[in-house]
Amino acid sequence: MSYEAWIIATGILVGVSCALIGTFLVLRKMAMLADAISHTVLLGIVGAFLVTKSLDGIPMFIGAAAVGLLTAFFVQLLHSKGVQSDAAIGVVFTSLFAVGVILLSVYGENVHLDVEHSLMGEIAFVPWNTAELFGADIGPKAFWMLASVLIVNVLLIVFCYKEFKIASFDPEMAMAIGIPVLLIHYVQMGMLSLTTVASFDSVGAVLVVAMLIVPPAAAYLFTNRLSSMLMISACIGGLSAVLGYCFASWLNVSISGAMAAMTGVFFLLAFLFSPSQGLISKRLAGRKLKRAV
Repeated sequence: MSYEAWIIATGILVGVSCALIGTFLVLRKMAMLADAISHTVLLGIVGAFLVTKSLDGIPMFIGAAAVGLLTAFFVQLLHSKGVQSDAAIGVVFTSLFAVGVILLSVYGENVHLDVEHSLMGEIAFVPWNTAELFGADIGPKAFWMLASVLIVNVLLIVFCYKEFKIASFDPEMAMAIGIPVLLIHYVQMGMLSLTTVASFDSVGAVLVVAMLIVPPAAAYLFTNRLSSMLMISACIGGLSAVLGYCFASWLNVSISGAMAAMTGVFFLLAFLFSPSQGLISKRLAGRKLKRAV
């Protein structure tokens, strides 16, 4: 594929992967936990680098997944002790992210990973970091890493769809019928951690947060069915990547920033024109009702 095609394909994978797991976080009112984990995985990445002295994918996955689960565990622990959930997220998020920034600034000066790169990312560099298979160039490492994570996420959602659905909408009922709600919670946190770290180095935390939260929030305005919400949010994530790249090329601006901005455009359109919950749609329906009366 061409240079531009690899960038667009990587952006689509980020959008679809983040939107799928983000759907369950939005339904469980845990969207800000996605923001927290997308930042605290920096500590896992730095920790993996300090242990292995390498930026290869496998150590990054392990380190980020461990810190992501640790973030979810600490938030759950503080909440169970009486701390409000938003306050617990704020405390854990800022503390672990700050530790990651400090370690990175002290021990990571001689590597390409820095705080600004971690937050903003640069997807334009993705096609240059390629992988080889049996001596043949098979394309960017980030693309194949994200493709692997997407496959894992899709398989988990397909095989655990009923459990994910019940635990998201009615956790009390899920516990009553024997579904391990806490295990489901940590499985989803593991999915979130893997998705985040796969996207982290190539696109940065800002685009990851946007793709995790905004497409599912927009899809929520269009439908009340989980299956439809998953498909709509994935489509919005993928389209945001494609249109964001087009606008970035046209305006000569940050590609990741343009992709994140497009998710906001889609949410605005959903907020205004959603058939059932859109602001304009509700006003038009109200006017029709008044005329009928």
